[in-house]
This record gives sequence, structure tokens and C-alpha cells, in this order.
Amino acid sequence: MFTLSELWSGGERQGSYKLLKPWWEVFMDYLLVLMLMVSILAGTLQLSRDGVVCVPVHSSSINYSSPMEHVSDTVFRSTPEPPKMRGRRTNLDFQQYIYISQVCYHEALPWYSRFLPYVTLLHTLVLLASGCFWFHFPLTSARIEHFLSLLAKCCESPWTTRALSLTAKLDTRFSETEQAVQAKVQVTSSYKMRKSSLDSGMDSPLLAGTDSVSTTTQPSPCPSTLSHCSTLSAMSLTEPVMPVQVVPDTSRQGATLDRSDREQARALFERVRRFRAHCESSDVIYKVYTAQTVFKVLKFILIVSYTTPLLGSISFSHICQPHSSALIGYSVFQCSHSLSSVLRKLMQAYILLLFLFGLLGIYALFWIFQKSLRQYSFQSLREKGSMLDVPDLHNDLAFLLHMADQYDPLLAQRLSVFLSPVSETRLLEESLERRWGADRLRSMITSDQQGRSLLQLVALPRLPAALFTFSQLEVLKLELIGDAKLTAQISNMTALREMHLYHCTASVEPAALQHLQEHLETLHLTFTQAAEIPVWVYSLRGLQELHLNGRLSNEGGMGRGWALGSLRQLRHLRVLVLRGMLQKVPGELSELAGSLLQLEIYNEGTRLLVLTGLRRLSGLAEVQLQGCQLERLPSALLALTGLRSLDLQHNSLRTLEELLGLQHLRRLSCLRLAHNRVLALPASVGVLRSLELLDLAHNQLQNLPLALFTLHKLRRLLLAGNLLEELPAEIGALKLLGELDLSANRLERLPKELFESCAELRNLNVANNSLGSLPAGFDGLTQLLRLDVRGNSLEELPVKLGCCFGLRGGGLLVENWLLHTLPRQVRDVLQQPSSCPSSEPPSRPNSDCFPTFSAAQWSFHSALESQI
Repeated sequence: MFTLSELWSGGERQGSYKLLKPWWEVFMDYLLVLMLMVSILAGTLQLSRDGVVCVPVHSSSINYSSPMEHVSDTVFRSTPEPPKMRGRRTNLDFQQYIYISQVCYHEALPWYSRFLPYVTLLHTLVLLASGCFWFHFPLTSARIEHFLSLLAKCCESPWTTRALSLTAKLDTRFSETEQAVQAKVQVTSSYKMRKSSLDSGMDSPLLAGTDSVSTTTQPSPCPSTLSHCSTLSAMSLTEPVMPVQVVPDTSRQGATLDRSDREQARALFERVRRFRAHCESSDVIYKVYTAQTVFKVLKFILIVSYTTPLLGSISFSHICQPHSSALIGYSVFQCSHSLSSVLRKLMQAYILLLFLFGLLGIYALFWIFQKSLRQYSFQSLREKGSMLDVPDLHNDLAFLLHMADQYDPLLAQRLSVFLSPVSETRLLEESLERRWGADRLRSMITSDQQGRSLLQLVALPRLPAALFTFSQLEVLKLELIGDAKLTAQISNMTALREMHLYHCTASVEPAALQHLQEHLETLHLTFTQAAEIPVWVYSLRGLQELHLNGRLSNEGGMGRGWALGSLRQLRHLRVLVLRGMLQKVPGELSELAGSLLQLEIYNEGTRLLVLTGLRRLSGLAEVQLQGCQLERLPSALLALTGLRSLDLQHNSLRTLEELLGLQHLRRLSCLRLAHNRVLALPASVGVLRSLELLDLAHNQLQNLPLALFTLHKLRRLLLAGNLLEELPAEIGALKLLGELDLSANRLERLPKELFESCAELRNLNVANNSLGSLPAGFDGLTQLLRLDVRGNSLEELPVKLGCCFGLRGGGLLVENWLLHTLPRQVRDVLQQPSSCPSSEPPSRPNSDCFPTFSAAQWSFHSALESQI
């Protein structure tokens, strides 16, 4: 047996479907129940008591005034007179009349008297199925179930109640503020009117009394009729109105949610966002519901059109001619249907219910086509001053909310909590304050290489409020933070000097920008396109170092190679580092000509075609152009008369004939040309008299010109990774040489002049060569701190290595077996720990890349800048 709940409306397995049934659908369901009961009752009666009773009609008893008037006279005239009966008497009269009744039931009784109850039952079932078709159609049922589940979760979520209560408090505060502002406006306006009347000499007693009466009796405007814009304009026009904090501090109001509730609310925000994107892309639910409503109306018209005329034909009397005169001797019978009266009343009741059903269907069609159901606006919430940022909805989601409004308008308001970006922002802020408190952030603070306090935050939705309470924090790194907003509370971070923004579009409030302009010195930006650089970066007038890492060029070619904004306000910028794919040195850098001292361009293998922009930066002291695919020394460098360091590593240089043009650079002390394709070093290198560091490592040099050894100021010479087979004896002329790197070459011997004359040598690297022996003049290298002779063909070490006391404690790098060729006492001396605590560490590649300026030089630059 099936229960009624299982049969009704396809089972209605989910009782939440009633949320999407408007009042007319509910009434139509009740009418369908009554129509179904009428149809079942009529069908039951026909199954149990259906039949006709027939009696013969004699030709002599025909009376045209009788109810048999409709019987044609020609029927009896044409009927032959039955013959005289003969034979035996059988007593079969009862069986004969039953036979005649059965035959006349099928021949004389109209079809609508026999099958109308069953047809109406079938129509009712069809209407019943069409009423809930959109709940079970494959393209709509999944969306409806998902919508109802989301709506239920939105109503049950603790964040809904909290957000609505916060909105109510906000509305209350705003209304109180609005009333206070209006009162202030009225008092000010009356005061001004009074003052104008006094100034114009119209202050008579009569006018004064009229003015006072009008002022006191004039009703104040309703607060609900004033918009936010009018309130703000009124506040700006009045003289001494104190600013009112409209937005409350949501982090301290009400009971806070636990972690599980916050996570559920965040997941619900994401589900609502995805469901909205899915439902707003089509309107299949709207079309299916409209189609089923049109179908019900057409079905109503069809049933009424053929059922109403048939009601008058349901009667008691029917004439039957079964052609059985040979059987019983009669040809015409009068039959009566036993249920004709009951069927007529039941069908009349059915038509009445169907008529009411049709009226409701027509009203539903009028409601569908009269209202724009594919758009839903939260204008009522905006008029109340709450949820101002809730977007309007479209298509299926809008239609579902229109249907839910017919059940309860508060459901849309609860769903709007999870459609509001402000509500999501409040939830994220509260979650961040709970998860990222001051204690947790303090435990994440570390120290960088320079000993400064550093805090790095990665992949947070926004910045926690506790971050701005660290007054001693010096370096802040923000990576992959979607909505990083620097508020005015950053003024508490008085020690902040350096900031890193890695794919992090940060917004800054005006008060925070003022603090950054005064305190921030170094800024690192990593981005994908130059359009992602925040505009406020170009207004940091106190910035000294700016590092930009990302694509700085557009697709438009060389003419559009620079995509940054104006750098004119960066008056204190000293260092600019660009890591991208530039095609030219931008001419906009000329705005920094008075302050920029160091320019670094790392082009990641993209050819730098145009360098004329360097000519305008005559004050540059250091230039680094790495990975720019340069094949020759740029001629634009000749204009940089104050250049001290030039770094052209990782390029494609093949010849250095342009070195002669660098003789005008009197201050050039550092030249780095490592990782290129230089085949030969020209003799013109001797014109670089001020050179102190020359890096030609990892090239293809086979010999060295003698002019190289005329650079008497040279302190560091790096020639690793070349094809040198011999080191000239003229190297002894470099009296100040402190570091010599000859590793990974083809040297077979070292000149003795290197050990006799280069007394300042501290670092000597001859690893991975073909040396068979070392000279014996090590006793002259009293300053030697590091000696690397690994990877050679040495058979023994000179005994005089014991005179180099700086090699103690690991300064000698050699194979262990080769170390045992020294006398035991020498070996013990070399293996003793170093007694000099201030021994210099091994040389670093970038140790001297930036020149050191004295205090007088820095003061000179500051004075020149102040004059500008």
C-alpha cells in the first residue's frame, strides 16, 4: 500500500519545496485534491453501481405526451407486428432482461456517462503532475535543491544573525546621526535667517514674532526621506559639525563566533558565489515554470470546452433498439441510468473546482508576464540603509528569490548577508583577528642578514589588525595577499623602513601614505604587468631604493617599452633596480637625474636595443646591465663621467675595443665583464688608470696584454674560467693586488714575481689548473689568508708555507694526501686555529660593487638636492 504522502506531488520528499510555492500554487494544490476526490468518488460509484435498467415499449402504449415524446413515430410504424408466439414456455424472462440491459448499456448509454469520471480523473492526475514538474525536471531540480539547501544554511548560520544585528546597530547609529545633523542644519539655517533679517533692518516685533512662530512650528523632515548624499552635503555645508564615526568596530561588538562557525560561514560565502555565477548564466527554471503554467491554463480551457456541453446530456431516459425481437418479441426498450443524477452533480462540482483552478492559473500567468522576474533588486534594503552593497541578481537566481518572497520576504534578506562583499569583509577581518593575533605574529618575527627585525606574511586574505601594533618592526614582506590595505594605524610602526610586495596589490589610506612618505626607505615590488604597480608608489618622496620585478614592457614594441608612471616625486631615490624584459632604457628616468646614483637592469635574456636614455643620467655612480644580450660596450656610457662601477655580466660581449672610449671615466674603479664571450683583452685596458677591480671570469681569454699590469691601483683581478696557459711575470708590478683568481684555467706554472712583489696578496685561487709545482717564495706573502691549490698536478707543497701564518685555521685548501708531504711541524702550524679574530672572510663577488662615499660627499649631495 502507498500512503497519501507518497502519492501526493511525486512524494514531496523534501518539505522545503514549500518555500518556492506561492499562495496560488498552494490553493491550486488544494483544489486539485478536491478535484481528485470528486473524480475518484465518481469512478468508484461507477465501478460499484454502474448499469442501466431497460423495459420494453409496447406500440399501443405510445403516448406522445409522456416522457417518451422524443421517440419517433416512424419507429413504431416501421416496426412489424410481432408474430404470435408458439412453443414451450421456458420462464427465462429475468435472464432475457439482464441480457437486454447489458446490450443497451453499451449501445444506448452515451460514452460520457460511462467514461467521464475516468477521463476527469486522468486530467486531474495530469494537472497534479504538471504542478510540480519544475521540481523534478533534470535541468531544474538540481538547482532548486541546491538553492534550498543554501537558503537553509544561510538561515541557520550564526553569522547571519550576527551580521543582521550589526546592520541594525549601524542603521540605528546612522539614523541618530542623521537626526542630529538635520537638527544642526535647522538651527544653523534659522540662525542665518535671523542674522540676515537683522542685517537688512527688518527686525520688527511683528516680523520677529512671525519668524519665531514659523521656526517653531515648521515640522522637521523625516529622516527616512534623506539620502546619504544629502546628509553628507548638509554636514559639509554646516560650520562646526563634528565628524561622526558611522561604521562601528565590528570586532568588539557582540559575541564572537567560534572557529567552526567562521569556517562554515566562509565556505558558505564561496558556495553562494559559485551558485550565483552558475544560475545567473541561464533562465531555464523561469522558462520551465512559465511553460508548466501555460500548460495548466490550456488544459483547463480544453477540459471546460468539452465537459461543460456534455453535462446537459446526462439524463435518466435512453431509447434502445437491440434488434432482439426474435428473442423476446420486443424491438424498442426504454432504459434508465441509475447514477445519472449523482454524476451530473459531481461533474458540476468538478467544473466549478476546475473553473477556480483556471482563474488561479490565469492570475499566475498575469503575475509572470506583468513582473520582470528575471531581475531581482534589493532596493528595499538599500532604502532602509542596510546592505548597500548587495548586487542585483538576474535570471534563475532572481526568479527563485521572487518565488521565495511569496512565502517570506525575510528569506531574501538572510541570503543577502552572503551576497554582500562588506559582510564577507567583516567575517574575514574577524577571522584574521582571531587566527592572526599579536602573539602569533610576534612569534613569526625573525632577523635578516643585517640583523633587522623581519616579518613575512604569505597568502592571507587581508592584513590582520594586530600587524600595525609592532612599533619595532623594520622589514615587512607581504606575498600573495589579495586585499592588502594599509590603514592609518600603520603610523604606529615607527621603525618600518623596508617593505616587500610580492604579487600583492596594496591600497593605502591618505594618513598611511603620509607616514610611508616620511619613513619608508626601501620598497620591493614583484608583479606580472606594470599596470599592477600601485599609484601611491610614485608619491613616496622619502624613498631611497626601489626594486621592480616584472614585465615592464608592453606588446606595442619599442615605442611603448615603458609602462610606469611619473617618477618626478621620488626626489630622494638613490637606487633603482629593474628586473623585467625591457627593449630600451626609458627616457623617463631623466626625472631622477639629480638623485639617482645606482641603476641595475636585469633583462632576463631579452635584448636591450636602445640605451640612449643613459646619457641623461650623468650623475650615476654604478650601472649594472645583466642579461641584456649586449654584443659591444654601449657608447652611451661615455656620458657618465661620474661612473665608479660598471657591471656587464651575463651578456654576449665578444670584443672590448670600446675600452679606449672609457678613458674619460676618471672615477671608474670597478669593471665586471664576467660570463661573456670575450676572446681577447685589448691593450687599451691600460687607459683605465683608476681601476681597482677587474672581473673577466668565464670568458675565452688565451693570453693577457702587458698593458693590464700597468694598472697599479688594481686590487682584485678575477680571471677564473678562461683558457690562460701562462701568467706573465709583469704581474709583479701590481703591488696593491689583494685578490687573484686564476681557477679553471690551463696554467702549468706561476711566476716567482707573483710571490716576491705582490706582498699585499690575501686571496690566491689557482684551483683546477695544471700546476706541477709552486714557487718557493711564500715567505714574502705575509698577508696571505686563503690559498686554494686543489685540482692540480702537484707532488709536494713548499715548506715555506709555514711562514704564512694567515693560512692557519683552514686557509689552505688542498688535498689531504698532499698536505702530508709537508714536515710535521709545518703541518701542525697550518692546522692550528687562527689566532687573529679579525681575519677577513673570503672575498664575495659583490663586495666592492658599490663605492663608499664619505660623509662630506653625502652632505654635498644633500645640499645640492635642497637647492634643487
